[in-house]
Amino acid sequence: MLKALGNPIRFEIIKFLVTHPGCITGDIVEYLPIAQATVSQHLKVLKEAGWISGIIEGTATCYQLDETNIGWFRSVVDEIF
Repeated sequence: MLKALGNPIRFEIIKFLVTHPGCITGDIVEYLPIAQATVSQHLKVLKEAGWISGIIEGTATCYQLDETNIGWFRSVVDEIF
């Protein structure tokens, strides 16, 4: 999970999803100055790492933070600090 956040673009996507849950790829493309294909690749990495989940609605995928995995991550970090 930490490796996925090591990329500044992916970190920005996570920050965006905190305030815009349920957004689609196009929303993120409008927010970031990168191509749609690049955003899709970053979303794939974040999803595989467990940071986000995607719900398919028609032809769009709505992304949100994965609260279960983030809760687990927080508990592990709390044990360290």
